[in-house]
Amino acid sequence: MTNEAIRVEKVVVDYPLENSLGIARKLLRRGEVPSKRALDGVDLTIRDGERVGIVGPNGAGKSTLLRVLAGILPPTEGALRVTGTVAPLFEFATGFEMELSGYENVRIRSLLQGMDWEQINQRMPEIVAFSELEGALDQPVRTYSSGMFIRLAFSTATSIDPDILLIDEAFGAGDQHFSIKSAKRMRELMDKGRVLVFTSHNLDLVRSLCNRIIWINKGRIVEDGPADSVIPHYLSNET
Repeated sequence: MTNEAIRVEKVVVDYPLENSLGIARKLLRRGEVPSKRALDGVDLTIRDGERVGIVGPNGAGKSTLLRVLAGILPPTEGALRVTGTVAPLFEFATGFEMELSGYENVRIRSLLQGMDWEQINQRMPEIVAFSELEGALDQPVRTYSSGMFIRLAFSTATSIDPDILLIDEAFGAGDQHFSIKSAKRMRELMDKGRVLVFTSHNLDLVRSLCNRIIWINKGRIVEDGPADSVIPHYLSNET
């Protein structure tokens, strides 16, 4: 049987609500923390070789699930097991310190991605060349434009050869020139990765990239199966 790459067991994620409203204040005075449930008891297994698309309306829990799989967001309840290296193509700012230089941030982010010092030193020239920021990498990241920051973050995040690639459609990769480069890099990563998990509202793109579709709504899995089955059911219920 194909090896499990991801195992999610009864995962719950609760987000605390803003505390400025009167009802929230009353709850807090009683020792309760008002929250919103983003994922509600999700069970999920993804195996090697699968290309999984996650679909659902805004607020369904798609991005929250990706962040849990990436290890960025710990579950409130439940268990998660991920086997292999993970490249999340979102939350680019995670692990970056604005007062440190570009070079220092590359090293920190690379360590967080699971590289050792030897691997970082080997990959550094490639990261620098891809970012096209060699003249600025000695400067603090706080001095960068938003486009420069995206270049550095994307170049670092995609410098590993991942076993599991997590992509949220809602990320940007700089100007047109760099967007073309980043799109090519993403395709290369998809070809190398054992597993792809992709969230998007573009159902044609999801169908073209994925051989399995998970439809979620209100934090729960509604349907899980082949694209030709799940997508028509999703469209008939969401339109």
